[in-house]
Amino acid sequence: MLKRTSIFILMAAMACNAQSPGTDKSSPENIRLNQVGYYPAAPKSAVIIGEASTAFFITTTDGKKVFEGKLSEVRKSIFSDKKTRIADFSAFTTPGSYTVVVPGTGTSYPFEIRANVHDAVAKGAARGFYYQRLSTDLPEKYAGQWHRAAGEPDNHVLIHPSAASANRPAGTVISSPRGWLDAGDYNKYIVNSGITMGTLLSLYEDYPKYVESIALNIPESNNALPDLLDETLWNLRWMLTMQDPADGGVYHKLTNAKFDGMIMPDKATTTRYVVQKGTAATLDFAAVTAQAARVFRQYEKQLPGLADSCIAASKKAWQWAKQNPSIVYDQDAMNKAFDPDVTTGGYGDHEFTDEFVWAASELYTTTKDEQYIAAVTVLPHNATPLPAWGQVRLLGYYTLIRHQASLPASAREKVETMKQGIIHFADSLINGVDKRAFNSVMGGSRRDYIWGSSSVAANQGIELIQAYRITKDKKYIQYALSNLDFLLGKNGTGYSFLTGFGDKPTMHPHHRPSIADGIEEPVPGLLAGGPNPGMQDKCSYPSSVADEAYSDTDCSYASNEIAINWNAPFVYLVWAIEATQ
Repeated sequence: MLKRTSIFILMAAMACNAQSPGTDKSSPENIRLNQVGYYPAAPKSAVIIGEASTAFFITTTDGKKVFEGKLSEVRKSIFSDKKTRIADFSAFTTPGSYTVVVPGTGTSYPFEIRANVHDAVAKGAARGFYYQRLSTDLPEKYAGQWHRAAGEPDNHVLIHPSAASANRPAGTVISSPRGWLDAGDYNKYIVNSGITMGTLLSLYEDYPKYVESIALNIPESNNALPDLLDETLWNLRWMLTMQDPADGGVYHKLTNAKFDGMIMPDKATTTRYVVQKGTAATLDFAAVTAQAARVFRQYEKQLPGLADSCIAASKKAWQWAKQNPSIVYDQDAMNKAFDPDVTTGGYGDHEFTDEFVWAASELYTTTKDEQYIAAVTVLPHNATPLPAWGQVRLLGYYTLIRHQASLPASAREKVETMKQGIIHFADSLINGVDKRAFNSVMGGSRRDYIWGSSSVAANQGIELIQAYRITKDKKYIQYALSNLDFLLGKNGTGYSFLTGFGDKPTMHPHHRPSIADGIEEPVPGLLAGGPNPGMQDKCSYPSSVADEAYSDTDCSYASNEIAINWNAPFVYLVWAIEATQ
């Protein structure tokens, strides 16, 4: 499952190339490809840095030539003066292990061509969530060399003064265990858990048979639930504890007052708080619990009462949000009013129309109650943004489209408009890919390269998969696959952004366990943030060019942190692609 260590060590010896792509003409750095591999019948291409060569060939790993081809015309990056050619070997379909060789340029990292070539990647990325579990030991049987003691049990959590109410005054102790560590830190955030859970539960709803077939080697693997649902259940049970039972409002996060140092989870023992209730957190909670009620209803025998508890919690959260439609989580303002100050991740949103749309969509789909569909507005085709923690509208659209056949007739006109919008969006994403320097959907605009750009690539892939599910046109799957190639090495940096996979993977993520555990290799299956020309962390970067602004250093929280809301769309993307090949 993990990277081919001996090859990686050899390549790491080329120290200047690790941070300066393309400076050595004999380096594999000059040939960018999916470092894991390709499906036999799917499109296959590599990106050649430079313009001198015109031919390429495919060899077996022992040097036997098995395919020859001509490189494309020169393509120019829209972000820099970098020039590339494309080596398209889609016509070569024979399973095996190979390299791309370009005379005068170099030999690529080895890759495979075979069915289910991303199976280990799919499982590894999903297991990344297991490594983020809080309130439990991770034994060697399941965690391998990354086994560790439990972090915070979170059974003695204080109500922060900002969250105080008549029934729970400041200092009240509550229990709020389980959940996933949000990112590189040891706190738990409802807003970010919202989009993460919605993405993973949607994967189950879209591809249930495939999800049911995958074993992840987690403690629950031998029970009657699919392992992916077992993993989501670990976080769902935490989320349910974050609702105030008196009024239905949901606390924004469970957190220390400030970030921990670079220590292991069991060494993080400072006081924990739940802080202010907010509209975004409450609506994200309402959406997740409504969807969870629908998904877990079929496991009533194994989980008696869970679905009923989820839908009751969802309805109560919706009512609170209707009564409190504009409660912003403004951490600076909160710190001016209450002590202690809280300086961990903010996840503060200021506009909640999209959260209302998502929550209403999930509640309507689960209950068929007409009051909810009235809150679902449909944007023009060119105005619907990709999902992100602060923009969740499309999650609602995906759900209504997915369940269109079971919805009342009154909703179908809206859903048809949503479907046309999804297709229009997908077509805009793929427009011009055949002229781009890296031959991928990702990178069509500098706007793609934001904080967490890897999740942009993954969510573009999900959007394309939704277009495929609507139209059954496989071109959308093929373009989604181009973004998986991007994430696994065919990009402006030459890195595979998934820890533990590929010959040049992210090695130094901004992730406390990976820094503090004393193990050379990072925790596997975690998706690094990716290129971010904002470079807000002021760390050392090899380049400020949009598609190259990535620093594989644990200093770089702006390009090299990991986060559950980035892993989730990657998991959806690779599992959906595996399911459709």
